Amino acid sequence: MLLLLATAQLIIALDATIVFVALPQIGTHLAFSAQQLQWVVSAYSVAFGGFLLLGGRATDLLGKRRLYRVGQALYALASLAAVLGGSALLLVLARAVQGVGGAMLFPATLALINTHYAEGPARNRAFAVWSAASAAGLALGALLGGVLTQVWGWEAVFLVNVPLAGGCAWAARYWIPADGERVRGRKFDISGALTVTVGGTLLVFALVQGPEWGWTAPATLGCIALAVTLLGVFAWIEHRGRDPLMPLRLFAYRELRMAMVLTAVFMSSFGVQYYFLAVYYQQVYGYSVLQTGLAFLPATLVCTFGIWLAEHSLGRLGLRNTLVYGQLAGAVGIGLVCWALPTGVGFWSLLPGIFILSIGQGMTWTAMWVAAGLGIRPAEQGVAAGMASTSQQVGGALGLAVLVSVANTGGIELALWWSAAIALAGAVLALGHNSRDKTSRPVLKTS
Repeated sequence: MLLLLATAQLIIALDATIVFVALPQIGTHLAFSAQQLQWVVSAYSVAFGGFLLLGGRATDLLGKRRLYRVGQALYALASLAAVLGGSALLLVLARAVQGVGGAMLFPATLALINTHYAEGPARNRAFAVWSAASAAGLALGALLGGVLTQVWGWEAVFLVNVPLAGGCAWAARYWIPADGERVRGRKFDISGALTVTVGGTLLVFALVQGPEWGWTAPATLGCIALAVTLLGVFAWIEHRGRDPLMPLRLFAYRELRMAMVLTAVFMSSFGVQYYFLAVYYQQVYGYSVLQTGLAFLPATLVCTFGIWLAEHSLGRLGLRNTLVYGQLAGAVGIGLVCWALPTGVGFWSLLPGIFILSIGQGMTWTAMWVAAGLGIRPAEQGVAAGMASTSQQVGGALGLAVLVSVANTGGIELALWWSAAIALAGAVLALGHNSRDKTSRPVLKTS
């Protein structure tokens, strides 16, 4: 089961980066304009971020294994459709369906870990394995995308998902325990689902498009205003509903609140490094796509060490201290990278900062998802995972949009200094959290 759950995270991480290197060839073959081409990436991000809460609710109501299999099947079918469609529009639609599949798969995977592994060492180990798969997916995306595109063409970056995701959907029937009987009397909360899905999708869409349209453009302001209105209506519906999609009482869990904040901080600091370093490697160092992918391998290896360190730190130092040390390592590492960039010495001068940053990345990523599930009932693990991962997507979209604007006006170095400051703020926030820590000892699972 853990192999299947880790593979799911590898696929999600892989799909977030593998398509980047194939974009020029996709644009040429399918006659994308320069402006339209970004939607090969954005369609996935917008759908993924907008449907996460609905995916979490479906996980709780329909069953965790069932949603895992549906999410993997959507990945496989959408990847095949992306190749067979033969047009720019169908490729963008297929990427959106991939995003919906990811929005079902991600909370289902988190809920399965939090349900089948007891709080304490067992769950910490499961999250460490899951996190290592995520780190491998992010690094392999650029490298594997370069190799596949160069040897077989852009279609291969999608076709690789078909046997991988399809095989996981089939194997889950045998390797993941069957879902119990569905809880009777619970509903999907259709009005809440519609308002939060449309509102969340519009918000992520506005954040993705903001740098291109302009933050004060009528289209950007209109999308944000409509998104805020719909999300406000959603909050009102949830407050009054008998069986809400997202029970507002879940905000009473301090660990979940902390996880929601820190997942957004994480993506605004650690998460943007792949974008800026990939641009820097190619534009300043003149690296090819394949060389850029290879340049990320040291970071992946060190990040895996950070994940192992988090597993042991959670047991010995507790959740809060693990998060504080991870965020501090990120702030120091990003600062060292910023300091080394203007020297012009080359890639090797960046490695000390990248190593420290990657250790912090592995520690923070693992610990923040452990926090998201602490104390939550098994029947609500899906929506709790959806809440934390929605914060991650919004934080990533907002952080990247703002920091790209900073980089365009003040350079990459200034954007990275801001990123280091965000990581430092995350350490301060984690330090002020008085956690009811359950990560250092095994406890009985509750129902």
